[in-house]
Amino acid sequence: MAVQISPSILSADFARLAEAAAAVSNADWLHVDVMDNHFVPNLTLGLPVVESLLKATSLPLDCHLMIEDPDRWAPAYAEAGAGSVTVHAEAAKAPVRTLRQIRAAGARAGFALNPATAVEPYEDLLGEIDMLLLMTVEPGFGGQRFLDVVLPKIRRARALIERHGGQIWLQVDGGVAADTIERCAEAGADVFVAGNAVYGADEPARAVEELRKLAAKV
Repeated sequence: MAVQISPSILSADFARLAEAAAAVSNADWLHVDVMDNHFVPNLTLGLPVVESLLKATSLPLDCHLMIEDPDRWAPAYAEAGAGSVTVHAEAAKAPVRTLRQIRAAGARAGFALNPATAVEPYEDLLGEIDMLLLMTVEPGFGGQRFLDVVLPKIRRARALIERHGGQIWLQVDGGVAADTIERCAEAGADVFVAGNAVYGADEPARAVEELRKLAAKV
């Protein structure tokens, strides 16, 4: 598994998003949390900001839609040029159709599960996704403490992916930092979303590399 780091601009200065993207040019992705204050109790940004960010950075955008009705909105993010678009199992009403629309528009299709959502019921959908995202905090706000209770689910998800035989990335999001990333990697994750651990550091690019080295040690 190749380690990939996806810094979350949720922890960056929203008045300087282009600068925040430039500060982590050594990352693999730029994680963009789209929240609507309905599916999660927070309101962040939407499609117009994503379209502007696409013009301001060469990093592929990893758009994580924490919104109601992702079936309606997700394809537009892919059509705008996002490299990856992730929808939540708890919100998507027609996940197969939506995931196929994301792929058809040229983006990687991601499928996210909240901490309390079991992975096993969605095994049949593995053929429709390029990335499985397991939340390691309750979605909605950055800076939360990592939930160790999700580690067994990461292991089970990795086993399901290996049994399926596809090239599916396993992403973790929430509380990922120097003291937690190795545990996530040991459990089977290979794509790591990090917010405060990157943008709270004096040198975000250096923080990216330090996290990458820790995950790659496993």
